[in-house]
Amino acid sequence: MIQVTNTVKRFDGFTALDGATLTAPAGSVYGLVGPNGAGKSTLIRCLTGVYRPDGGTVRIGGEDVWENGGLKARVGVIPDDWYYFSQSTIRDMCRFYRGFYPNFSMERYEKLKEVFAIDERRPIRRLSKGMQKQAAFWLVLSCMPDYLILDEPVDGLDPVMRRQVWSLVMGDVSQRGTTVLVSSHNLRELEDVCDHVGIMDHGRVLLERSLAQLQDNMVKLQVVFPDGVTEVPEDLPVLHASRIGRIHTLIMRMGAQEAAERLTAYHPLLVDAVPLTLEEIFIYELGGADYAVKDIVL
Repeated sequence: MIQVTNTVKRFDGFTALDGATLTAPAGSVYGLVGPNGAGKSTLIRCLTGVYRPDGGTVRIGGEDVWENGGLKARVGVIPDDWYYFSQSTIRDMCRFYRGFYPNFSMERYEKLKEVFAIDERRPIRRLSKGMQKQAAFWLVLSCMPDYLILDEPVDGLDPVMRRQVWSLVMGDVSQRGTTVLVSSHNLRELEDVCDHVGIMDHGRVLLERSLAQLQDNMVKLQVVFPDGVTEVPEDLPVLHASRIGRIHTLIMRMGAQEAAERLTAYHPLLVDAVPLTLEEIFIYELGGADYAVKDIVL
């Protein structure tokens, strides 16, 4: 389990984390999402022991992270800007990782060589961004970590390699019980791999639920009202409404059945529930129309 409780981190008077709290259950894939500047990367640096929190606790597997070498040897990390020695090859970094990760598996390293197909003797700095990210996964997955913390992990990878990398990660989750925390702006991709989601803004985790609970707590309906009803009734608790012709699209914070029952009073000609994407949930949980795309007329 990854557990962050009331964590605070300040930089020169600026509060990057303002009492952040989250729990990633053991063996789960937890997606951490939020707008730019929400504090996601700061939280990840606290989880990986780069930053020492100014308040609260940061624990992995029940142990405090700060200055805990034994715990860090069980945590694999791929940050957004992966670090490697400037003159090193993948083989050089392999030897480096083996010195810190006692569970590093050379057998797995050799098997992954077939997956990533990168010349391990070539300097990493001469590889493309996508190939460098592949090298990071190659090395970190060879460490056989119990916990995997990823920040924008597949940025720069082509669609085929994205699928390959997620297949490897999900295989570790199912076969080894690896706990994964991933921060990404690619919400469509997270929707396919995450079973828990935390939405973060202004240094706090506003809410965290299983993906199924998030989708059950908000509904998108397409509604056609009877002739003469052109506007959405004001007493309906609608987060956002749009209209194309006679079809109104309504976002409501409630279950689909409850929303349909609320609409029966207006005798609609059509009520159809449409699944919400994680991106839509993210937008409307953060602030509804205030976070929607705005048109500017010049």
